[in-house]
Amino acid sequence: MPPVVVVGGGLAGIAAAVRLIDAGRSVVLLETRKKLGGRATSFIDPRNAEVLDNCQHVLMGSCTNLIDLYERLGVLANIEWHRQIWWANPPHEHDVMRPGRLPAPAHFTISFLRLRFLERDDKRSIARAMWQLIRIGREGRQAWRGKSFAAFLDHTQQTKRARELFWEPIVTSACNVPCARTDAFHAMYVFQGGFLQDSWSPVMGLSAVPLWSLYDSAHRILKDAGGSLRTGVSAIALAFDGRRITGVVTNEGIVEASAVVAAVPPDRLAKLCSQVVRSADQRLARLEEFEFSPILGAHLFFAQPVLTTPHLVLPGRATHWLFDKGRDAQGRFHVHAVVSAADDWMALDESEITARLMRDIHWALPHTAGLQPEAVRTVKEKRATFACLPGSDALRPAACADGVRGGINNLFLAGDWCATDWPATMEGAVRSGYLAAQGVIAGRGLIADVPVAPLARLLGL
Repeated sequence: MPPVVVVGGGLAGIAAAVRLIDAGRSVVLLETRKKLGGRATSFIDPRNAEVLDNCQHVLMGSCTNLIDLYERLGVLANIEWHRQIWWANPPHEHDVMRPGRLPAPAHFTISFLRLRFLERDDKRSIARAMWQLIRIGREGRQAWRGKSFAAFLDHTQQTKRARELFWEPIVTSACNVPCARTDAFHAMYVFQGGFLQDSWSPVMGLSAVPLWSLYDSAHRILKDAGGSLRTGVSAIALAFDGRRITGVVTNEGIVEASAVVAAVPPDRLAKLCSQVVRSADQRLARLEEFEFSPILGAHLFFAQPVLTTPHLVLPGRATHWLFDKGRDAQGRFHVHAVVSAADDWMALDESEITARLMRDIHWALPHTAGLQPEAVRTVKEKRATFACLPGSDALRPAACADGVRGGINNLFLAGDWCATDWPATMEGAVRSGYLAAQGVIAGRGLIADVPVAPLARLLGL
């Protein structure tokens, strides 16, 4: 039997390939680039040969499928976990949120009440919204699908400061679109599933090694199972006999396939599919309708220490997060700045970006006044994620063809843009890959979510 061909070596493709191998299937993984990871990878900076990540990627305790993939790859020990979330509050010391001893969903209560960057009215309005998120549960969240999260903030009468300093940084970072443009269904899950339901889900994981190092074992796993990883190979088209996909046409020839998992972005998938293929499968009809949102990552190198914490949220600023990346090979202090939904930054040159970032850094860290980086490397991901706008879930296709409405039964779709009920995240990508593999092998699908704590369940979550 021909192998299952997975097109695309991002997290979705890696996840599908690993699960298929575990089920005993032969797999060929095709990746256009010379490295795996897609947008969650690393590169060598040609200016100084430094290995840098495209952008800082974060996982949470709620990312059960991503954690499972890392465990299968044997790299879970490379993830450092942080229970605290630090918030800048100049000129005072940073505020910190951490799960406490109270049971979920009250586990953040004590540290939340101690936050100084929020005023009493702000905290009351946030508590009012959180209580509603608890009480409505998943069923109530479904009723908000297709509406903006800003509408929910209006409904719960959030103060202006609460919106700007609390809701906006969290939602924009998690969904890569601001509250006014984010589908409420997804933004609400960030809080229901990520903050409120239990005390493990909000714990934040950061890779202690370059991201591309997390995927080194994938080649060995494929080879040991009799499959192959072919990097630097460009897929050109899907071969179709009128009923099934028979292979993938590449720049090196055709690769025969018993099934194909297309783990590429929707615009790339559209180029692989002829009009005949698209007419045969309704999941492919609206690939051009997806909108995308950019992310800016900036690596800044300083002669002296900048951050005193592993990371820092900058509430109310254009720069959303700072991450301490330690010292580089030259002994410089490496800080990574992240701007989500960075539409306004894409036209700026590196000097303009640096000036904006340093204004925010000087604001958040007054001791750095006058300090300038010795070197800067910016990375613009103009199409970093699909934009989970209100109504965008109607565009997101399922991994498998619908047996009732037809489709190509041996074509499976994966990618964070596919139907997973998650926004565009690493967890969403892995979930899509696992769902695609489940469709191929008709076996076990997703890893179970973190259990909801008893009190949280009793109250409605």
